Amino acid sequence: MGLLLFLALQSGAANAARYASIIVDEETQTVLHAFNPDLLVFPASLTKMMTLYLVFENLKSGKLKRNTILNVSLRASRQPRSKLGLKQNSKITVEQSIKALITKSANDIATVLAERVGGTEENFARIMTSRARQLSMSRTQFKNASGLPNKKQVSTARDMAFLSIALRQHFPNYFNFFKTNQFYFKGSRHKNHNKLLRRLRGTDGIKTGYIRDSGYNIAVSLKYKQRRLIGTFFGGKSAKRRDRHVIKTFKRVFKMLDQMDITNQKYQYNKAAASTFRTSGSKINNAQIFGRNKTNRLWSVQVGAFYRFQAARRAALRASKVLRHTLKSRIYIKENISRGKRMFRARFIGMEKFKARNVCKRLTQHNIRCLVVQEKRPTAQGDR
Repeated sequence: MGLLLFLALQSGAANAARYASIIVDEETQTVLHAFNPDLLVFPASLTKMMTLYLVFENLKSGKLKRNTILNVSLRASRQPRSKLGLKQNSKITVEQSIKALITKSANDIATVLAERVGGTEENFARIMTSRARQLSMSRTQFKNASGLPNKKQVSTARDMAFLSIALRQHFPNYFNFFKTNQFYFKGSRHKNHNKLLRRLRGTDGIKTGYIRDSGYNIAVSLKYKQRRLIGTFFGGKSAKRRDRHVIKTFKRVFKMLDQMDITNQKYQYNKAAASTFRTSGSKINNAQIFGRNKTNRLWSVQVGAFYRFQAARRAALRASKVLRHTLKSRIYIKENISRGKRMFRARFIGMEKFKARNVCKRLTQHNIRCLVVQEKRPTAQGDR
């Protein structure tokens, strides 16, 4: 519902078409939410995440230090807003530059860093693209260090999620820069544009971005219970609407994860109990303890398998309307690879076998095709 509302807020088909988003579990790489995750979009100032990745590399290797003095070139001083507005031959340290990119999203400072690390911004952009390939960002191409408009500078929600994960995992000592709330430079205070640091509990980074052709973008890193979640969102009509949509989407994922935990706990409990009976030599029939399902497995009802996430989601929502008064099971969009192609399977999970059969029978009565399938392990991927 939140996704449909967000799309309705877009001004025209062109704007809605560039909306893309994904949320993944950092540790398992599980996709928890996705909409157009591989659609080519303009990264805008999320580009600066790769600029910072290369700067962190140089800090880690010792080629740069936090107090290294950088010189502002004429080209850097002429970059358009947003910027610090430094004049040619002005000086700034590496640490100040990092904070300027994260809070102010300063385009002039992105060029300063690019010229220091790559010699020229053009060469630095080639290094950025090369590093993107090494990080499995297969559809990303960089043409500048700032994210200023360039039709050939493109990425995807999935690729930017890969980059967000790499930044946190490869540079844990520097990742804390991304939760800098404000930055003072020469008497001026620059607030972080990422208001989710204060509005969405658990958020500790990472970056916002905007150009006219991209809409309002954001990459988010947060901790929810024992999980680290990474989300990227592209195409918001305004910063406020984008933030509201991101918060709603994450909260929907939180509910889904809570239900997954319940399902997993039930599965592990039943598995442990069955193991106890087997090793004890007891002749008690498991069916007497666990009910009708003698193998104590959980079952799902699949309502379709599709090549596109949106189609799977529509099928699941259509089926859920039929079952809304009778079923408390959860909806999952299970993603896997079949015959070399990515497939999305819409399922209702976590039922006993007899209940799954009854659910499928009810759906069939409403001309919705379905399939009862046994869960070999707790569902790990999906969306609600």
